[in-house]
Amino acid sequence: MLTKKIRAVAVGVLASTALLLAPVASRAAELLWYGQSAFRITTPGGKVIVIDPFITKNPVTPADLKDLSKVGPVDLILVTHGHFDHTADVAALARMTGAKVAMNADMGTVYQQLGLVPGDQLIRFNKGGPIQPLGDGITVTMVHAEHSSTVVYEGKSHPGGEPCGYIVRMEDGKTFYHAGDTDVFGDMAWIGSYYHPDVAFLPVGGHFTMDPAHAAYAERELIKAPVVVPMHYGTFPPLKGTPEQFEQALGGFEAEVVVMKPGETRAF
Repeated sequence: MLTKKIRAVAVGVLASTALLLAPVASRAAELLWYGQSAFRITTPGGKVIVIDPFITKNPVTPADLKDLSKVGPVDLILVTHGHFDHTADVAALARMTGAKVAMNADMGTVYQQLGLVPGDQLIRFNKGGPIQPLGDGITVTMVHAEHSSTVVYEGKSHPGGEPCGYIVRMEDGKTFYHAGDTDVFGDMAWIGSYYHPDVAFLPVGGHFTMDPAHAAYAERELIKAPVVVPMHYGTFPPLKGTPEQFEQALGGFEAEVVVMKPGETRAF
């Protein structure tokens, strides 16, 4: 009789655990694009990650989303480099939400010295081993980007460290690659073969980053992600490249190109 009771309790515990885990396993990641390179990712486990928050002064962000309070709770802010169109709302969003802010170590030192983000919220790290800033289940790895980085504050320029991209692996194993601002570089092949990103966010606007042809080469020959979201285009006049040109340059390469509108939300 006692054995049956123990078995019944064990089955009940397993069933309860399965019920708790089922929503995480079945829920898709939710992605909101603000325009440029700014995204809000809600992971399958309900954590919120904002990358390169350029919202309030972003010319293509819908007016009803320019109020930072509408971003909602944020657990982590990832910053790819120091330029204004990637950092304009980092400090305000960090103050409002208490989120951890992760960036390259040198830029983190500048942000702390300037009083932009408190030291206890900063995560200073660099390209190399992955980190788990939100605990088990979500892994973030900083990877190379071919660009520049400067922090301009109150009219003065400060070192921005090295630009980067991010690999974000979520609770369900799905992996996003946010390339940041970058040109093509050979180690994109390593990123593709080692991390096997399910979704790649690639700049296509040109002038400061890859244009559609370069981005298509990066995807077709190096990264080979099954899904690509074009970004960093159409925000300012020099960024003339378009997702349509990117798709055309891909030729017959089989990848799903997901063209989002600023303010749009998609599940992945």
